[in-house]
Formats: sequence, C-alpha cells, structure tokens
Amino acid sequence: MSGADLIATLGCGCKAGFRDGVEGSPITVVIVTKSAGCLMTIHVAGMAVYDHREALRPPTRLAPPAHSDYEEN
Repeated sequence: MSGADLIATLGCGCKAGFRDGVEGSPITVVIVTKSAGCLMTIHVAGMAVYDHREALRPPTRLAPPAHSDYEEN
C-alpha cells in the first residue's frame, strides 16, 4: 500500500492498521492503538493480528475422489 497506511476502528475500540506484508504476504494487520476498554488479549499495540500467508497456501488436504458412477436423478 503506497502512501499512508489504512486504519480502521474495531468494535472493541482498538485501531487496526493495514500495511504492506513481508515475505510474499500481501497485507499485514497490526493493532495501532489498543483501546482502554478492550478485553481481547490478542490485541497488543504494535503487534500483527493476522497473517494472510496461510490463506494463500495451497490446501494440504486431498480432495475426495470423484465418483464416476454417481448420477443425479
């Protein structure tokens, strides 16, 4: 993301920033400021909360085998 970082206010009052990712990750979500009333322990100011790299990885589970004899009535 060029220019200024995007910032969103979460329901708990924390502010999340969306920044350029690293090592092939398209975006990183970081808690910019933690709200005084936020009870979420994973919201730590300056720390990333979600890394999209896992969402872009190919699936590790095999797809179920296709049934060639299956027909819908």
